[in-house]
Amino acid sequence: MIDLRTLFFTIILVPWMLSSAARNGYMEARKPKKEVVTIPDYDTTGDSDTSPAAAPKDEGELPTCLLCVCLTGSVYCEEVSPEMTAVPSLPKETAYLYARYNKITKITTKDFADIATLRRIDLTGNLISEIEDGAFSKLALLEELNLSENKLAKLPMLPAKLISFNANYNHLKTKGIKSTAFKKLTKMAYLYLGNNELEAIPQLPESLHIVHLYNNKITTLSDETFCQGNNTQYIRANMEEVRLDGNPLTLAKHPNSFVCLRALPIGPYH
Repeated sequence: MIDLRTLFFTIILVPWMLSSAARNGYMEARKPKKEVVTIPDYDTTGDSDTSPAAAPKDEGELPTCLLCVCLTGSVYCEEVSPEMTAVPSLPKETAYLYARYNKITKITTKDFADIATLRRIDLTGNLISEIEDGAFSKLALLEELNLSENKLAKLPMLPAKLISFNANYNHLKTKGIKSTAFKKLTKMAYLYLGNNELEAIPQLPESLHIVHLYNNKITTLSDETFCQGNNTQYIRANMEEVRLDGNPLTLAKHPNSFVCLRALPIGPYH
């Protein structure tokens, strides 16, 4: 006869133990393993993955995208601290550069040599007094160039596809600009040369819509400045606005200089 204790153990206790073990094993299987997250050490600089195009030019300088804000195709370096005294290295895909109100003093031929994608450069409010010849020669796509509020006395050759050029508030002199510097720019629509030291108006392209020459030292005009002196039928259809105010010039003395324009220039007439 089977002992009652053996029977109880076989029928009740053993199944209960197996069931309990199974439940415990199921719960353990469902419990997620603790994920181990490795936090990178940002104090080390030796392993930083910096794009060669955006790497610092000189050892000891910070990468451009740590000093500036880099978005897809655009770099914003405005009022950078510590002071930015040269054009920063740029990622190769850069199309728009805004480096306004820094301490940049010079533009070299190396600054933009490898960035053929540039369409707009804005260097307003720096201390630029020199631009090397050929500094913009490889920028075949450049459409807008703003060099206002700098210390330029002369200009280099400008890119052929330039649409807008702003050099207001510089020290530009007539001898510092080649006579055909703008004439060859057949796509230029907006030219701003106000608050400089120009003694004469350079040759202007037919494509111009707006030209600002206010607050210079211009003393005279010719019948060829805006019009074609021998062609009384000629109309300069594109030109919308000419500013000559603030020059030692009496516009009323040069009536034939404006006969081709749709609107008289802004400036002194008496």
